Amino acid sequence: MKTLAVLILCLAMLMATGFPFERRGGSPSSSSSSSSGSGKEKRVQYAAWDDVNVIAHGMLQLGQGLKEHVDKTKGQMRDIATKLKTFNSTVSQLGLESQRLKAEGEALRARALGLEDREAQVLNVSAELREKAEEMQQERMKVKERLSRLEERVDGLLPSEGLPDMNAGNAAGNYTDARIIQWMLEAQNQRIDELVNRMRLQQEKLDKQNVRIRTLQHQIQLTKERPAFKRSKVDEPVQNGSTEQRDSPIDMASDCHELFLRGETASGLYTIQPLNSQPFDVFCQMTAEGGWTVIQRRQDGSVDFDQLWQAYKSGFGSLNGEFWLGLEKIHAVSKDADYILKVEFSDWRDDAESILYPFHLGGEESKYALRIQENVASGNLESALETEPSGLPFSTRDLDNDLKMDTNCAKQLSGGWWFSNCGRSNLNGRYLQSPPPKQRHQRKQGVFWKTWRGRYYPLKTTSLMIAPAEIHKKA
Repeated sequence: MKTLAVLILCLAMLMATGFPFERRGGSPSSSSSSSSGSGKEKRVQYAAWDDVNVIAHGMLQLGQGLKEHVDKTKGQMRDIATKLKTFNSTVSQLGLESQRLKAEGEALRARALGLEDREAQVLNVSAELREKAEEMQQERMKVKERLSRLEERVDGLLPSEGLPDMNAGNAAGNYTDARIIQWMLEAQNQRIDELVNRMRLQQEKLDKQNVRIRTLQHQIQLTKERPAFKRSKVDEPVQNGSTEQRDSPIDMASDCHELFLRGETASGLYTIQPLNSQPFDVFCQMTAEGGWTVIQRRQDGSVDFDQLWQAYKSGFGSLNGEFWLGLEKIHAVSKDADYILKVEFSDWRDDAESILYPFHLGGEESKYALRIQENVASGNLESALETEPSGLPFSTRDLDNDLKMDTNCAKQLSGGWWFSNCGRSNLNGRYLQSPPPKQRHQRKQGVFWKTWRGRYYPLKTTSLMIAPAEIHKKA
């Protein structure tokens, strides 16, 4: 760059001195002699040939320098273009690499979630295996005991069964100990089958007799309690050819157990009318002991149980599916006698459990307070339904009656229930499919019974039913 500047400066100086110019004025003598003339002579001075050569040589050097400078600039531009291409390629590769890393990160995240699911499954399977192992151990002990008893019975029966004498000739010699035992077992099994059939026939006859006896007892009781009601009797033929007396449909039954005592043995929908109440439909669960009035059922999540107070008071859902009968109807059925509450539930392995409570349900003035009349419940489980001596009122998200002062349990856990401190049970919570959600606050809102499968295990099915206390005493 410095050489180029010097060449340009020299060229400018030569050009300034080499071009022709006018010289004005002259010597004193000429000026005096020309003063008499009318015009002035003009003289022109031209650059010398050497100066022109110098200028031309300088311009050649300048052109050569400019050419070298241009070539050098072109080389630098090519280097810059190459570096830019390299940079662009690197940026593209970095973009692809970042996308690949992002995809790998998402895949790793998915694998982590899958591993968490597998870990939960492994924990569940290991728990099941432990339970199965314990059950197999118990079964093994039972089988050993049965084998021991069977050996004792066989030893006792061998001398008295009249078997061929093992020492009485060649024909008797063909009998082996295994054949004798097999023959004995076949004979015993045949006699057992005959006895079972005879017992089954006797049990069927006894069941029919019990139904007739209960029907007659109930009719006698109704006649004593309500003599003013007119009841007509209709003789109807039954399957065994005898006649059976049935009530005419003048008086409605007050609950499902009364329907059972009148001879109804099929589970299904019936209409009942408790004392001082309007008739309404219920689902009756008929068993060998009697009739149960079903007040709640959960089985598939088809009904939303996160309802307000008025809905829980009057009832909602379908009696053929999921439903809540209604607090007012439950109170009407159970208010005039001692009743028991039966709680049934099952898990996602279809294992089932149940528990019974003697209870009393107050009216609307007590906010339908539930009072368990005994400290212990009947069943294999520890109770998860705690009440106060004065009764535990029912709570919904719009009417907070629970015992936890700083929390609305119905709003926090979803659904209406007899809440004490929000943590023991809630069979009206949100129905969660299996596998349950991973978030703890969502599992807290599920259908649970803490003393069976734990606080955060969502149950598959639940059922609440009530019946007079006498059904449990007879059972």
